[in-house]
Amino acid sequence: MTYPVEVLCLVLFLLLVALPSLYGFHMYLLMYLARRKRRQVRAQQRAVIQQYRRQTPEDQWPVVTTQLPLFNEITVARRVIEAAARMDYPAGRHEVQVLDDSTDGTRLVVDQVAAELVAQGYDVKVVRRPSRQHYKAGALAEGLKTARGEFIAIFDADFVPDRSFLRQMIPLIATRPDVCVVQGRWGHLNADESWVTEGLSLGLDMHFAIEQAARNWNGLLMNFNGTGGIWRKAAINDPQVGGWSGDTITEDLDLSYRAQLAGWKMVFCDQVVCPAEIPADINALKAQQRRWAVGIMQVARKLLPAVWRSQRLSLWQKLQATIHLTQYAIAVPMILVALIGRLLPLMLRGDVWPTWIQWLCITFLLAAVAPCVAYMNARRVVGGSIPGPLRVLKLMILGLGLCVNNGVAVITGLVQKGGEFVRTPKSGSLGRPARSAYASLPSRLWIFELLLGLYCLAQFLVFLPSDGVGGLFLLLYAVGLMLIGWGSRPRRARPRSTAPAQTLPAPAAPAWPASPAHS
Repeated sequence: MTYPVEVLCLVLFLLLVALPSLYGFHMYLLMYLARRKRRQVRAQQRAVIQQYRRQTPEDQWPVVTTQLPLFNEITVARRVIEAAARMDYPAGRHEVQVLDDSTDGTRLVVDQVAAELVAQGYDVKVVRRPSRQHYKAGALAEGLKTARGEFIAIFDADFVPDRSFLRQMIPLIATRPDVCVVQGRWGHLNADESWVTEGLSLGLDMHFAIEQAARNWNGLLMNFNGTGGIWRKAAINDPQVGGWSGDTITEDLDLSYRAQLAGWKMVFCDQVVCPAEIPADINALKAQQRRWAVGIMQVARKLLPAVWRSQRLSLWQKLQATIHLTQYAIAVPMILVALIGRLLPLMLRGDVWPTWIQWLCITFLLAAVAPCVAYMNARRVVGGSIPGPLRVLKLMILGLGLCVNNGVAVITGLVQKGGEFVRTPKSGSLGRPARSAYASLPSRLWIFELLLGLYCLAQFLVFLPSDGVGGLFLLLYAVGLMLIGWGSRPRRARPRSTAPAQTLPAPAAPAWPASPAHS
């Protein structure tokens, strides 16, 4: 006789196995979709760029406005403004807008470097607002009012665009009237700074080399990543799109989906790389992940009904969009796995535990290694050597350790509209440890993360005789949660530096086609 409690435990166990497995096997699918199109798309994009550059006179290149949204970025403000202004582009056809919402010494740095560049003949303007209403989205919308460019390039403060960025990207959007945005791939300025940056750089490579490539090159909905890309101003101002909106804290994802629902197309180019700084501080990383998780769930709540009502999209596109917009939700079952995943089988009698459950667990293990395969494949694709197991292990630990932070953010995004855009503090690091001039927003979850980590460690030790190597996931949970919790604990405030970061010389423009960067 099967008791209701046992049935409930069995169903819950199946759900905890099935949900992560869905996303794991989906990763295998994305790897296949990206691989089958990569060579063809790269060749086509190279041909378009070469032809446009060869046939288009200098005075026929479209006018471009580069927008640089800043808020208290004293360590990196000079670097990004100089790099953006010195991008190679026809004279008189490129303006830089510094959208400065800063309230500290960054304002002085911005004014100084802008004046220096104007004296050198560059078109640099500083745009300031009376308030930070709608945060980054509001700043971008404000700059758009006076932007003279047909196309709008956007770079966050921690990015350093290559001199050839506009020359390589503009042809891909100027030759396609139906394209609203062209997105480049992110590179890394400090991939080897710490164990956090080593792991996170691998995850970002996977996002761009596999996820973005698979979606865009196969006709699926993708997202603008908020930076390192170029928008068509007419698409932003399209009445059916509605422009920048501040009702979510991932304005880039929100605008991307609204534009695609209105019929606009997007282009992803993985051969154009824009390097950026990766958060090396645990609290900075948690703030960034929290913002992304809250924002993506806000967009899911806002736009998934419109996705499913759309007459433009196929069922396959709608299903993929749903998976895309709910990917952070996997953090919630991850927390449940840590809490009760190992205990559920103990509540079932032998006759309630079907033999096929063992095969299901094997299936779960195959799905669980999918991200590891994707990370190694992505690093190979972007031009690097296959990462060693230690680097992959660091990313796994990072992902498991962030499950509490991201899980709470997912729930917040489901119930909260809008919210404060908490920017990620930057240190101006170029690969060596550097201290940010700004303190990261402290996490309030660190005690729970430590306790849950200790709980997972206790489970691992108790069940080690029966689980053997199969219990290693509990050990990885324990290590990840304790490292994240301990790394984000409250600490005595350190003195803050107000000196701006050292100027980074603008890199020379490579001959096209450039080989992908090795991060």
